Amino acid sequence: MKNITRSIIALFAVLTLSCSVEDVQDRPVIEGVDAPVLTAPTSGAAYVLTPANAASQVERFTWKSANFGGDVQVNYVVQMDTKGNAFKTPQIIGSALPSENQVSVTVESMNGAALTLKAVPFSPAEMEVRIKATVGTASLFSNVVSIVVTPYTTESPKLWVPGGYAEAAGYPKNWDPASSPKLAASGYGKVDFEGYIYFNDANAEYKFTSFPAWSQPGEYAAGATAGTLALSGANLKIPAAGYYKMEVDTEKLTYKATKLSWGIVGNGTPGGWTTDTPMTYNKDTKTWTVVATLTNQAAPDNGMKFRANNNWDYNFGDTGADGTLEAGGTNISTTAGSYLITLDLSNPRAYKYSMVKQ
Repeated sequence: MKNITRSIIALFAVLTLSCSVEDVQDRPVIEGVDAPVLTAPTSGAAYVLTPANAASQVERFTWKSANFGGDVQVNYVVQMDTKGNAFKTPQIIGSALPSENQVSVTVESMNGAALTLKAVPFSPAEMEVRIKATVGTASLFSNVVSIVVTPYTTESPKLWVPGGYAEAAGYPKNWDPASSPKLAASGYGKVDFEGYIYFNDANAEYKFTSFPAWSQPGEYAAGATAGTLALSGANLKIPAAGYYKMEVDTEKLTYKATKLSWGIVGNGTPGGWTTDTPMTYNKDTKTWTVVATLTNQAAPDNGMKFRANNNWDYNFGDTGADGTLEAGGTNISTTAGSYLITLDLSNPRAYKYSMVKQ
């Protein structure tokens, strides 16, 4: 019995050695012979993408098949990257069935890749595309074709407000659109923009831009008359130092800058419903604050609101009591005690506040 067992073990050892050494040595090594050749699109093709056509084909990519030196299954993907980036951050915008040499790429797929690659919505961006062919761990790449992609976004449009005021007012850089404060439209496709900006000096100069970079078209300058804009021209000027609500209509080419000083008002506040308790602006935190002693008052009829310039033209309440503010919204309930109250209007159309008991 022991001899039979030893024989079986020896037989398995021989079989194992044969499979693990000889078979591996005899396996073919896959090496690329001929790279695929991208035949469509051609260099210079331009694509203006729109959300209405998101599910539609933007392009059918075609290529001549790669040759890996045998009858093997080849997998293909279409890669896209920013022009001049040497495909260091390639995005896949389409993949073909194994061994096929074409693929339909959708508007949505190309748009998503362009935005991932930091392309600016509604502005042409130079891109490059190529085909990657893979068998196992071996890959071959096609010729590179340059294209131009104009992506879109369904987020609310923005306006940037670069100017010589920025550094003195607590913003990062003068005349740098990308780091400038922004205005936001009321929704996708809208042309009514608003936001709040602090100007440290009188006659500070600025412009509005549709992109976080200098671009023509997309730059708004001073118009021929007060309150109007032009698509190019002289810088706009703020009349006096202060905190402003900025309102712009890019269709009518009009704007309004309203100087505001914020406070709290209500029967839960020291000044009641007639006198604002003033708040102080901090250019480093971009917020208004006040420490105030409040009394017990319940919304919706009582409590407090944020109000500007000691009148009701500009006021915020909290409809839904969720910490976000709405113009003319519901009164905010107050509880007796001393509170640090903070008003944050730095994020356009996403205004908020906090009340922290001291």
